[in-house]
Amino acid sequence: MTSRNKPRREGGWLRWYVGLYLIFLYLPVALIPLFSFNDSIQAAFPLKGFTLDWYRSLIGNETLTGALMTSLTIGVTAAALATLCGITIGYMDTQVRSPLAKLVSGLARLPILIPGVVVGISLLILVNLLGLGPSRIAIVLGHVLVCLPTTVIIMRGRFAAIPRSIPEAAEDLGAGEMIIFRRIMLPLALPAVGSAFMLAFLTSFDEFIVAFFLAGTQPTLPLYIWSQLRFPKSLPTVMALGTAILATSIVIAGCAELLRQRGLSRSGTSRA
Repeated sequence: MTSRNKPRREGGWLRWYVGLYLIFLYLPVALIPLFSFNDSIQAAFPLKGFTLDWYRSLIGNETLTGALMTSLTIGVTAAALATLCGITIGYMDTQVRSPLAKLVSGLARLPILIPGVVVGISLLILVNLLGLGPSRIAIVLGHVLVCLPTTVIIMRGRFAAIPRSIPEAAEDLGAGEMIIFRRIMLPLALPAVGSAFMLAFLTSFDEFIVAFFLAGTQPTLPLYIWSQLRFPKSLPTVMALGTAILATSIVIAGCAELLRQRGLSRSGTSRA
């Protein structure tokens, strides 16, 4: 009797633990949209009333628009470059399987383990030595480094999931390496390419530390938000902006996950 009840008790504690963990993790995030509709400059209870004024104040803000366009430009450029590198490194690591490819793949995933402050300082020293200085180009290069682990992990996993019998059959039919990659492997990996690009874009768009060290006269959106936190009256506007960014990030991350699932279903179909 005791042995039968023990798994139930352990399952009950596990459910409580998971529930408390989710509350601790997501409750502060949920408070941002809540206070963004509050008719008060103070983020405190009780709520004063419902208002959309903080969202209306975002419209026509030239400084905000400039920071948004800078982040979009940097994010798209960095995501495209990081995805291209991720495709190349992931394919070489899983298909060529040479010691050099393994080394490059490991080095490409290493920045995820390095503290952001260390990466920011080292990149600042590097761009100064190259004569670029803090600029938009410097941020793009820094964000490519930050986004690269994400794209490499996604593309490496996708290429590894493709059965080896497919490229081997193409080789038996006389196809060269470039034909196999362009006509077979890349089309099968396209959902993962889209997923890697979206997640890399989110990583670049939300990145703060590297942009803080490398930004020139054109701040990114996270830097603009940080600068506005010094003014208490700007807090509701910042929360409205944060809510908009949060909603957009959820949509993009959801699309990336759908593409990833589509790639997995393709892999299952090809194996069948």
